[in-house]
Parts: sequence; structure tokens; C-alpha cells
Amino acid sequence: MMAVVPYKEKTTGKKEQVAEMFNSISGKYDFLNHFLSLGIDILWRKKAVKLLEKDQPKTLLDIATGTGDFAIEALKLQPEKVIGVDISEGMLEVGREKLKKKKLDDIIDLQLGDSEKLLFDNNIFDAVIVSFGVRNFENLEMGLADMYRVLKPGGKTVILEFSKPTKFPFKNIYNFYFKSILPKIGRLVSKDQAAYTYLPESVQAFPDGSGFLSVLNKVGFKNTRCKPLTFGISSIYIGEK
Repeated sequence: MMAVVPYKEKTTGKKEQVAEMFNSISGKYDFLNHFLSLGIDILWRKKAVKLLEKDQPKTLLDIATGTGDFAIEALKLQPEKVIGVDISEGMLEVGREKLKKKKLDDIIDLQLGDSEKLLFDNNIFDAVIVSFGVRNFENLEMGLADMYRVLKPGGKTVILEFSKPTKFPFKNIYNFYFKSILPKIGRLVSKDQAAYTYLPESVQAFPDGSGFLSVLNKVGFKNTRCKPLTFGISSIYIGEK
């Protein structure tokens, strides 16, 4: 199956294109994220982080951290250290500014890196978290396997990702908004023609629900489960090592 990419006219791989796209929209990304989801993405992140409360992870890795929103939310767990990794330097710059303003740059460290080739030793993180990032992996299995590798035995992954609602009429309303309204607003504000067309296309191509759980199981995660949120617009996936 052909990989879904933002810039179809270019010959570069998905990874390079996703980095280029996020560099291009980084300045407007936070505003658009909250605006286009009516702020619901903030509640979703809170719910995802809550699922790690009883584990009390001390070291956390936030994959595809972007501007660091999920890493910041994870501070509610009172970890000793959070490392955020992303392939877009543009997004990380916005994130680092945000952390400086909030005086959080001593506890959260944002690093440029490839989520499919993490530069960390095996078995070092208590938890690995991702919000709206696994869909952008060039090789989903490789990315998840590397997350599994750096997780300590007994550690947990919590992944928040868009999914596809299945029930009428919400499915129809959602599809119309996602395919017709959202790309137009995204284009207008971000000035990037492709970024917000890529979003619905990448969600459409992503193996959500049981499809994604089977990939998690394949790379070694156990006790995997899926919690749909807001009529199935997004889902939280949990897996243990």
C-alpha cells in the first residue's frame, strides 16, 4: 500500500515530508489544534495521562512531542524527567519557547530525533507516551517496536490517536467536517496547502481500533486495550511490556 504523504508531487519519503510539513505549520500549530478540535484535544490528553496515575512513572518519553503539550500534561504525574522527541526542529523551537515561559525547561527536555530509531538504551523509561504521532510514522511497526525496546519491563505505553467514528449520524457529520471544513480552515490559517488535507487522509489510512491493537501485540506489548473517546473521533491505546 502506498504511504500517505503530505506533498504528493515530491519524491522524498514520508518521514522527510512530515518533518517539512510540521516545520511549515509550527508557528500556527497549537492555535489550529485547539481551534479545530474545539479544545477537546486538551481533555483527551488529560484522560490519557490519568491512565498512568497509579503507575507513578519517574522517567517518561513523549514521542512525536511536537510543541510539548503532552509532555507538559504528563507533569501531573510528578515524574523526575520527561524527554520529548520529534523530527521537526520547527515544532521543537516553539515547544522550547513555551517551556522557557512556563519555567519547565529543567524537567522537560525536547530533542530532535527519529521515533523509529530512538537514540536511547534498552529498558530505560517507565512510560512511553504519544499523542497524534503514530499515524505519521513511516514504518508503524518499526516505530512501535522501538518504543517497546526503550520501555522498562513492566512499563506502559499510552497512545492517543485519531480514529474513525462508525455510528450514524456522527460518522457523517465528522466526515464532512474532517474532509471539507477542516482542510479549508487549516489552509487559510497555516498557509500550507497540503498539511490539513494530509490530516484526514492519514487518519483514513491508519489501522485504528483492533487493527492497531494487533500491531501493538505483534511487536510484543501485552494487556493491550483501546478506549474510544468522543463518539470514536479518537482513541487511547494502552500496552504493557
